[in-house]
Amino acid sequence: MGFFDFLSSAGKKILGKGDDGAAIKAEIEESFTELPVQGLVVEVDGDSVALGGVATDLATKEKAVLIAGNVEGISQVNADQLVTLEQISSENTSEFEPVFYTIQKGDTLWGISEDFYKDGSKYPLIVEANLEVIKDADLIYPGQAIRIPELA
Repeated sequence: MGFFDFLSSAGKKILGKGDDGAAIKAEIEESFTELPVQGLVVEVDGDSVALGGVATDLATKEKAVLIAGNVEGISQVNADQLVTLEQISSENTSEFEPVFYTIQKGDTLWGISEDFYKDGSKYPLIVEANLEVIKDADLIYPGQAIRIPELA
């Protein structure tokens, strides 16, 4: 899980008001009820963000990437230095490669669910996997990147 591309013209407007790295770090930390990443480090270089630290699990790591990438002005997130507790404690470093999707004009969560799962009624799985990014299932917008969770 290394570099991820995002649409820099879409997302939450938090940059340019001081320390951009601190703003993105605060956005990640405030999006979770518990501290999601131990030793979280956020470095902003132009339109790129590098994340570092130890996430509690893979889902948390993916959500941190999405939160950072869904900031207006950010086009790329590097998560090479963001590891999970499972990666640290496991000799097997292979992991499920996450599927990210950028919402297009006219998309609905039902339609996205039909495309990925062949069943529109499974859209709540997408909402649940993206609670930190999708605050209201009725309010998604073009350019917003979301995570498509693997079906169990």
